[in-house]
Amino acid sequence: MTDQKVTPIPVNTPLLDGNEKKYLEECIDTGWISSEGPFVERFEESLANEVSRAHGIAVANGTAALDIAVAALKIGPGDEVILPTFTIISCAQAVTRAGATPVTVDCDPATWNMVPAEIEAAVTPRTKAIMVVHIYGLPVDMDAVLDIAERHGLAIIEDAAEMLGQTYRDLPCGSFGDISTFSFYANKHVTTGEGGMVLTNDPQLADRCRSLRNLCFKANPRFVHEELGWNYRMTNLQAAVGCAQLEYLDKTTNRKRAIGTHYNQNLSELRDNLLLPVPATPYSQNIYWVYGLVPEGTPLGREEITKAMTAAKIGTRPFFWPIHEQPVFKEKGLFQGVSHPRAESLARQGFYLPSGTALTPEQLDRVTETLIKIVAS
Repeated sequence: MTDQKVTPIPVNTPLLDGNEKKYLEECIDTGWISSEGPFVERFEESLANEVSRAHGIAVANGTAALDIAVAALKIGPGDEVILPTFTIISCAQAVTRAGATPVTVDCDPATWNMVPAEIEAAVTPRTKAIMVVHIYGLPVDMDAVLDIAERHGLAIIEDAAEMLGQTYRDLPCGSFGDISTFSFYANKHVTTGEGGMVLTNDPQLADRCRSLRNLCFKANPRFVHEELGWNYRMTNLQAAVGCAQLEYLDKTTNRKRAIGTHYNQNLSELRDNLLLPVPATPYSQNIYWVYGLVPEGTPLGREEITKAMTAAKIGTRPFFWPIHEQPVFKEKGLFQGVSHPRAESLARQGFYLPSGTALTPEQLDRVTETLIKIVAS
């Protein structure tokens, strides 16, 4: 029986050891707690500079960022958007809520990212955009995707929610395509608790995103609306935390890679039993946003392993469930007869270990020692 005094290890605990408290106190002392406060613009400018974009538009969360990106590009009924099936539901949700049709492609079994050749095969006369989503730690092969988009005249939405601080051929993730998006949920490299951002180099798109974020208010008359938007504003309190977090992004990404390296080294004896993450590709080093594993060569499946980890008070999470298998989309008549076997297999087998930046060396050792005992038993 597990010792009841053992301290649980959550799947993620964020590190807040910079100027977060100082900046929050400044918000409270000045009374700037709403979306009108100065930290919002500061955060927008700082993040845009970090990822080599001209414009940043802070929003309520990463899902809001995708909604605005799709709407800003005027994607709607009759349009198709190609996206990975192996991703969070927010990506397809933004497309369907705009009245457009999501078209899914399978993932690479090693990097877990969308496969450019399958993107090419999915292009039709109705295709308007490609939604690129970088998954878990490695970026999509952007050169190939950019080539496809250029040849077919397609827009690119780059969802870099998991990749702040990551690069593709030394260029920042989030710097590609017409619009890019980030999330600042508690498990991201920069967190504001909840929050997101839309980024672009196009000033007209930026203005449209700002309008959509703010209920499409006009300067004059203010309360006369010609288009429907959202109240997707970020508060000054959230932006203050984001500004502080961004100040030590390099430390965070170095820590993420150190956690990944620790797991790689300590779990090396399980390589015949577990598929470990790919450390690098020709265009990037893994940033290990989360440390994912796929059981193979072992009689134990994910459910048995994660149940035993839970009993040892160590948190885990299953991989994304494929978009094309989501019941809510099936009920809408989408993805009939669609099969993506690689994503389906990952979804049923894959899980990830605690990956938060607040993990201590002792906790990392406990995670790996426990997992080795479970798999070797």
